[in-house]
Amino acid sequence: VQLQAYGGGLVQAGGSLRLSCAASGTFLSINAIGWYRQAPGKQRELVAGIAGGSSTNYADSVKGRFTVSRDNAKNTVYLEMNSLEPEDTAVYYCYAYIAVIGGTTEHWGQGTLVTVSS
Repeated sequence: VQLQAYGGGLVQAGGSLRLSCAASGTFLSINAIGWYRQAPGKQRELVAGIAGGSSTNYADSVKGRFTVSRDNAKNTVYLEMNSLEPEDTAVYYCYAYIAVIGGTTEHWGQGTLVTVSS
C-alpha cells in the first residue's frame, strides 16, 4: 500500500491551497485517513482526520479554515486550506489506517511542503 500526496506549494497569507492524497495497492478498505504536519523545529501534529463513518476532527488552530474530506471511490483524502497563515508553513503528511487481510496497518505519505509567505 502506498500513499501519494499532492498539492503543496508557495502561497501568500490569506490564500488557499488544496492537498490531495491517494492510496494505492491491495487492501480491503480505508478506515481513518487524514493529515499531520511538521513545522521546522516542531513536533509533528495532527491537522485533520476523517474516520470511516465520515466523522471529522481538527486541530484547534485550523478549525473554520481547513476542511478535510474523502472520496472513497478514489481512495483519496483532501485538505482544503483557506485563509492560510505563515504559521501554517510546514511539511504536510497524509496518513491512513488501512484494513488488510489479517488486520489494520498504518501508512504514511511522503510529505508535501506548504509555505505561506507574509
